[in-house]
Amino acid sequence: MRIIAGSYRSRTLASPAGLATRPTSDRLRETLFNVLAPRIEGAAFLDLYAGSGAVGIEALSRGAARVEFVERAPAALSVLKSNLAKLGVTAGFQVHNRSVGGLLRLLKAGKGLDILFDIVFLDPPYDAGREYADTLGALGGDSVGVLASGAVVIAEHRRKEKLEDRYGELARTRLLEQGDAALSFYAAATVSPAN
Repeated sequence: MRIIAGSYRSRTLASPAGLATRPTSDRLRETLFNVLAPRIEGAAFLDLYAGSGAVGIEALSRGAARVEFVERAPAALSVLKSNLAKLGVTAGFQVHNRSVGGLLRLLKAGKGLDILFDIVFLDPPYDAGREYADTLGALGGDSVGVLASGAVVIAEHRRKEKLEDRYGELARTRLLEQGDAALSFYAAATVSPAN
């Protein structure tokens, strides 16, 4: 794996051994960040199920102001920290060794970070299908304390796995498919005023 663009361009990243972590491919990451290009500079970025950190590190490389990495698998956490150290990244990020659900509950209770996120990326293990519904449901059910106004939430998933078009207030705005993978983009639904 390598960083596609920005200040860490062409630098290589390690990925955890085995099949428990499936890093986002370079090609899919490039597609993702081509879509996010107008939003990334100065953004607060939340990388859920961060794995090796490739997506969040790409965000930092391209000018995100802050990236919060959330990962609790020991092997992935070790590689994530190693990748950050190898690149010499010392500021603009925090690594959270906890479950995604636990962090989201803290944020919603106002006991976590004092940050509202412009971009949220989630890439749970493909075989953990329930994580998609739980995480997108939590973000769409009550995003107070988590999402900034106009935020975008992106889920990477198997192309064959169809996510819902809506999770509470989150509505899918775009679906990009590439190889066996897909990216579903969600935004807070706008409610039409009653006549």
